[in-house]
Amino acid sequence: MKARVLVVDDHAYAREGICDILAEDSSFEIIGVGSSGEEAIELTEKFMPDLIMMDIHMPGMDGLEATRIIKLRFPYVKIVLITVSDDAAHLFEALKQGAQGFLLKNLSPSTWLEYLRAIMIDEAPLSSDLAHQILKEFPSVPKQDALDHPLTGREREILNWVAKGMTNREIAGELQISDQTVKNHLKNILHKLQLENRVQLTRYAFEHGWVDTKRPNF
Repeated sequence: MKARVLVVDDHAYAREGICDILAEDSSFEIIGVGSSGEEAIELTEKFMPDLIMMDIHMPGMDGLEATRIIKLRFPYVKIVLITVSDDAAHLFEALKQGAQGFLLKNLSPSTWLEYLRAIMIDEAPLSSDLAHQILKEFPSVPKQDALDHPLTGREREILNWVAKGMTNREIAGELQISDQTVKNHLKNILHKLQLENRVQLTRYAFEHGWVDTKRPNF
C-alpha cells in the first residue's frame, strides 16, 4: 500500500521540490499540501495522512509546535521534520515532540527516498554525525543500574548501537549475528520498553544513560 503523505512548508518552491522527490517513488502518494503549522493540524484532521513532511521553521506556529499538537491528537502518524541546519538541539527537540525523523534539505533525492522508506517500516537510523552531536548533549547522565534494567546484556548492547545511528546490518556485522536476529532483538526491546520505533528507542537510551561514550570508532 502507498504511504499517504502531507507536505507542509511555507515556501512554494520547497513544497514543489518535496512533491517532485516523492513523485519519483510509487511508494508515496501526496494527499495534501500546507504552508503553516496551523494548516498542518487542520489538514491532518481532514486527510488522516500516514506521513507528514514538515519544515521546522515557519512563521506563526513552527513545525516543532505543530508536531507536538499533532502527535497528541493523532499519535499514529509519522512525522519527518525538514530543515537546512543539522543543529543537534533542533533534532533533539524534534524527538521530544514526537517526530520520527529529521531530514536536511541539501541531501540528495535518493537519500531522502531511502530514508523515508525506512521511516515507514520503523528501520530508519539517525545519522552517525547527528547521533554523535546528541551524545555530546548528555555528557553526565547516570546509567541505570543493570539489575533494575528490563533488558538483557545483548539487548542493552544493541540499544547502544541503535542510539549511535547504526543500521540493522551494521549492528549485525559488529555482533556477528544475522540481520533477522537484530530485527527480532529490536522487536523484543521495543515490546519490553513499550516503545513504538527506534527513534523513541534512541531517546530512551540517551535519557537513561545507556549510550557508551567509550566505544571505539565513534
